[in-house]
Amino acid sequence: MKRLLFTIFTLTFISSIAFAQDFTKDITTAKTSYSAGKLEDAHFALLQALQEIDIKIGQEVLKLLPLQIDTLKSNPKDDNVSGSSGYIGTSIHRTYGTVRGSEITIITNSPLIGSLNALLNSPLMGGMMSDGKTKIVKVQGYKARMEKTPMDNGTTNYAIDIPMNNSLITIKMNNSTDTQILDVANKLALGQIAKLIQ
Repeated sequence: MKRLLFTIFTLTFISSIAFAQDFTKDITTAKTSYSAGKLEDAHFALLQALQEIDIKIGQEVLKLLPLQIDTLKSNPKDDNVSGSSGYIGTSIHRTYGTVRGSEITIITNSPLIGSLNALLNSPLMGGMMSDGKTKIVKVQGYKARMEKTPMDNGTTNYAIDIPMNNSLITIKMNNSTDTQILDVANKLALGQIAKLIQ
């Protein structure tokens, strides 16, 4: 009960900073429902308010993502931030280029984090998964998994998965090299992104 009151107080304080009209409405609904003993309704309204915060954070993360990867410009009209009040948190997505195509996706509370961390931190698991197409790399001090996918047309696509606590950052580059994708990954503002999403 103290925890719920503390959460309501904290979210009320944040709402004084004026996030969004929906956020304020959800906090008011949570308070009213809690006072009336409708705990399920209060819980739902709090989840909605938290989702609004997650979307706002996702929009701030998008500002930290590069506007260009290698020679590929971003597609701002395709930028997407979506929140979920379920098990998966916020999904932040930006695409680059049209023909060659690349993308950066960040998922908070990713269900893949556990298995990816086991792969990265267990020599046995890492060795079993080594098939010449997957290798463990370091990106700005974080362990990450890089995957190579040869294509029928002779080009190669690469992907890097970087787990950061409970979030997963995935970078995909089509028709690239391992050096190109590592260069992109090492230029991301991972420290600033980590502060926002954790």
